[in-house]
Amino acid sequence: MPQVVGSPKVYDVCIIGSGAGGGTAAKVLTEGGLNVVMLEAGPLLNPRKDYKEHVWPYALPHRGAGIGGQARHELNGEFLAPNGFWEIEGEPYTTAPGTTFRWFRSRIEGGRTNHYGRISLRASPADFKARSRDGLGDDWPISYEDIAPYYDKVEAFIGVFGTKENLAYAPDGVFLPPPKPRCTETLVKKACDQLNITCIPSRMAIITKPVNGRAPCHYCAQCGRGCISASNFSSSQVMIPPAQATGRFTLIPNAMAREIVVSKEGKAQAVSYIDKTTRQEMRVNAKAFVLAASSCESARLLLNSKSTLFPNGLANSSGVVGRYLTDSVGTSVTGYFPQLAGVAPHNHDGVGGMHMYMPWWRADRKNDFPRGYHIEFGGGRHMPGVGGFDGVCQELEGYGASLKQGVRSNYGNSIGFSGRGEMIPNPDTYCEIDPKVVDKWGIPVLRFHFAWSDHEIKMAKDMQETFRAIIEAGGGTVTSPAKPDPRGNYGISEGGEIIHELGTVRMGDDPKTSVLNKNCQAHDVKNLFVADGAPFVTGPDKNPTLTITALSWRTSEYLLDQAKKGEI
Repeated sequence: MPQVVGSPKVYDVCIIGSGAGGGTAAKVLTEGGLNVVMLEAGPLLNPRKDYKEHVWPYALPHRGAGIGGQARHELNGEFLAPNGFWEIEGEPYTTAPGTTFRWFRSRIEGGRTNHYGRISLRASPADFKARSRDGLGDDWPISYEDIAPYYDKVEAFIGVFGTKENLAYAPDGVFLPPPKPRCTETLVKKACDQLNITCIPSRMAIITKPVNGRAPCHYCAQCGRGCISASNFSSSQVMIPPAQATGRFTLIPNAMAREIVVSKEGKAQAVSYIDKTTRQEMRVNAKAFVLAASSCESARLLLNSKSTLFPNGLANSSGVVGRYLTDSVGTSVTGYFPQLAGVAPHNHDGVGGMHMYMPWWRADRKNDFPRGYHIEFGGGRHMPGVGGFDGVCQELEGYGASLKQGVRSNYGNSIGFSGRGEMIPNPDTYCEIDPKVVDKWGIPVLRFHFAWSDHEIKMAKDMQETFRAIIEAGGGTVTSPAKPDPRGNYGISEGGEIIHELGTVRMGDDPKTSVLNKNCQAHDVKNLFVADGAPFVTGPDKNPTLTITALSWRTSEYLLDQAKKGEI
């Protein structure tokens, strides 16, 4: 057996993962006076070298499409911020028979915050107590009032644009001025007004005024490619630099966490990890540990951390680690709007994302499904993506100059609508350790089980009907998808496809049915905390990153207080 190389140094806190939750914990804990080490499974990030926000297609091999066009329609295309993957060579995951699940992972400093959509929505008071309303799932052990001060802190620090609307289901925040609506958004807003559908300025973590030395957005609309000026939020550029500035922060890149080692007393005392550059097993010691590797990676690490004290995995006396996995409900419809064909070409790029959106507007009505969804939409003559003109020859007649002219006249005249809704946790959706498969580091991998229930199928049906109504009210024609869809489930996304996986290490008051207490501290292991999407009890229709960050800030302040009292 190879020797494990350990360091005699004992840090105050070890954080595993550098994304939204991990970066926030690093900032709060180091600024509070603690010495922190962070393990990141990927390399360090150099924005000026790694980001491609202003790179033209001709500057890249294969014009950014990858060898053989392998990057077409993929989120890990050569134009996008590094690095996210649906598949990682040598690091597989498996799915149970009859299951489809897609797991998007990132292996780089800052994780998925380098390229996520930056939609920043607060969960509402009702979201935290949903079971009390409809009897499904469970209530959170905290309320909106518990987390609201931390939403305030996060929004003020990272910068979020939006408007005060006084909507119960979409709480207001600390907002910067929003950008003005584009032509397409003005058109959709008028259609929504006809249908009494709420349509308001978006809430996104992109700054429109200087914030903490960061320059405001210059409206290149390339947020998905990264942002050299740090005008949009990423942990790598906004949270980690303040931690580094304290002199109390150590970041270890290319460190693949394998196991959390416990003492005879049952406290976490070290993390065993693989140095991916040398393939050597290393160990780092700390007084407390914060898991922030992403919902599924954190569950995987706990399940793989077996010992005589924790035969079912660390902090898993309840048996629910890996359970209650959810993803957002999603489906999409595109409409063609002929009136856009007459609009003179103009620069309306704006931020890298929507300037307006539709929060859930029917919370006070009887619906065919529980909970709710919001609507995201976009269109116009933005910079085309790789593969954006695939299928043109099936849509248009001709070739040469006439084909090019047809493409030009059609481009920018479509608007796409997508829903993001709440999934109710069900017993058929969870992740576990595959009994046979390991990755190239020798670490057992996850196996996924996933199933939508009738609740989610009915929600997808309602989404599609609503999108079609908006398109028709706006004078457009539905172009895709055809109805009904061949699977009979209204185009609902595959599990994991929306990349909002949550749950798996849920919080709760009862140690028999939850892993963490209301401070995201493990019931079984008092010096172990979780600060990513895993503690979520439910997955509201709100994109989760803002809540992950606020919850991490709250957990970190609690950990800091406990450390100063000598309780950790």
